[in-house]
Amino acid sequence: MKSRVSIVLPTYNERGNIEPLLQQLLPLQHRYNLEILVVDDDSADGTAELVRQLAHAEPRLRLIRRVGRSGLASAIKEGLLDATGDLALVMDSDGQHEPASVQRALDTLLAGDLELVVGSRFHSEAEIVGLSGRRQRGSSWANAAARFSLPRPYSQLSDYMSGFFALRLEPLLPLIRAVDVNGFKFLYELLAVSQGRLRVTEVPLSFQPRSYGSSKLDLAIFWDFLISILHSLSLRVLPRRAISFGLVGFSGVAVQLLVTQLLMLAGFGFEQALPVAVVAAASSNYLINNALTFRFQRLTGLALLRGLVKFLLVASLPVLANVGLASAYYSLVAPDTLWAQLAGILVVFVWNYAASSRFVWNTP
Repeated sequence: MKSRVSIVLPTYNERGNIEPLLQQLLPLQHRYNLEILVVDDDSADGTAELVRQLAHAEPRLRLIRRVGRSGLASAIKEGLLDATGDLALVMDSDGQHEPASVQRALDTLLAGDLELVVGSRFHSEAEIVGLSGRRQRGSSWANAAARFSLPRPYSQLSDYMSGFFALRLEPLLPLIRAVDVNGFKFLYELLAVSQGRLRVTEVPLSFQPRSYGSSKLDLAIFWDFLISILHSLSLRVLPRRAISFGLVGFSGVAVQLLVTQLLMLAGFGFEQALPVAVVAAASSNYLINNALTFRFQRLTGLALLRGLVKFLLVASLPVLANVGLASAYYSLVAPDTLWAQLAGILVVFVWNYAASSRFVWNTP
């Protein structure tokens, strides 16, 4: 009897890559009871329209088109939760993962007492063609940080950042549901929430150059990775957004201290410079949080300006507390501008995080 296998392909602007990939995957129907799910984040290049057209002639192909929600990890999670196979395999849709690796990963999963098989670019037998030296160095650094932050049973793995993995679906569904979709990589988050309990091995990948389109790697992806590492090191107690908000807050501290110093050098007194510096820091925090912490609810255009006004209004009470406490510390305790400002900044963090999450970006 054929094993039931679901292949999940997250896509965003992959029209030039998806049809050749599907043509290479569909022959697997002769070996497995096959289902292919393309989870598209409302691509602007016609990816979803092409897949819909192909699905008219191919009943094993399903399209999940996501409108108003996005992100690689959430696309993978949605695809896995919608899958009907006993086994599921996730792979990139950009042509860099060779379809020939699919059968090897699935056969390895079926042959052993395993729950997860990871396709590794850094396995001793892997072949890396489509990864630049710079990307290889970055991935090696990221894998070292991931190894340090994950449970010890996973220390033998070599590619925690892989977008290629196969798993037994039914026993892992509770863990899949628990994965934080704001995380950096779905595989990393799955390993983190499993707390070292999964039976896992790796198979080598032949990593190919991208045929069409461009890489989705950007500053926001790097930021997500940093937050994921800190989230794991905190034993997943601190909320991801709170960690991100706090890191952005440190940049606001630097802005406030710098603006205060510049204004005082220009001849302003501390009490006159401080309110301007606090507003500058709050505005900087708002713009960075909009770009990184709340990027999936990112505000643009007039909404960005309205959001800034809301953010400053929400922050006005703690801003007054910041200025008042810092001024009192400077006047009554010690004329130390650094510690005076840090005392005020400490008061405002929790309020700004909770209130702005709810009233500016409409998240709980």
